[in-house]
Amino acid sequence: MGRGYQHDFASNSPYVFDVEGRERKARTMVAVLEDYLPPPLHQYKLLNVGGSTGIIDNFLADFFGEVVGIDIDELAIRHAQENYKRHNLSFQLADAMNLPFDDNSFDIIVNSHVYEHVPDAHGMFDEIHRVLRPGGVCYFSAGNRLMWNEPHYNLPLLSVLPRPLSHIYIRLAGKAKYYHEKHLTYWGLKDLVKRFTCIDYTVSLVNEPDRFHTSYMIPPGTLKAAIAGSLVKYAYWAFPGYIWLLKK
Repeated sequence: MGRGYQHDFASNSPYVFDVEGRERKARTMVAVLEDYLPPPLHQYKLLNVGGSTGIIDNFLADFFGEVVGIDIDELAIRHAQENYKRHNLSFQLADAMNLPFDDNSFDIIVNSHVYEHVPDAHGMFDEIHRVLRPGGVCYFSAGNRLMWNEPHYNLPLLSVLPRPLSHIYIRLAGKAKYYHEKHLTYWGLKDLVKRFTCIDYTVSLVNEPDRFHTSYMIPPGTLKAAIAGSLVKYAYWAFPGYIWLLKK
């Protein structure tokens, strides 16, 4: 079964309209980029690839000099354009695998849980590498195929199953006609971003949740935090998700 674009992702995913949830993610992005990049942040031009409804972009525009959000989903981009109007913020309906920008156009690119949705993740990262300026970074957050629960559909082990079985599973669960998302393992993700230098922030986000605003995911002092700490230390390949800065 061919994997095309998810042109109507927003209409089937209420969470992309959740302001509080999206701003939590954006707060972590700012904390990581602020930790790594020389100040001030407002000197940088940022592109959000797959930004959807514009909530994250609007938050980022408080910190960065220029923010551009793109998505293939017309409903999402229309929502962004109608609801977030700022002098340093713009949105375009565009293809992540054919970015409508010149080479070396952006200091920062955000790619947050997008790779599993596009038809060709390697093609998307070729484009990200092309439009990123030398020395620039891509903020890459990515789910691991080897995760207990698939968050898009809340189905245990969905991403781990062979594709034919995952299609049957998702239909029997009444969630969708077929399983579109295509996650990669840790090793697959490393291959995906091999053209970049990888600066790994995953361990820092687990060990310093207050600093990087991840307490909502990993509440300090809880069993969940203890499990996350052990996984990231002893079985990093099995951790459910990663946050990397990819330097060109």
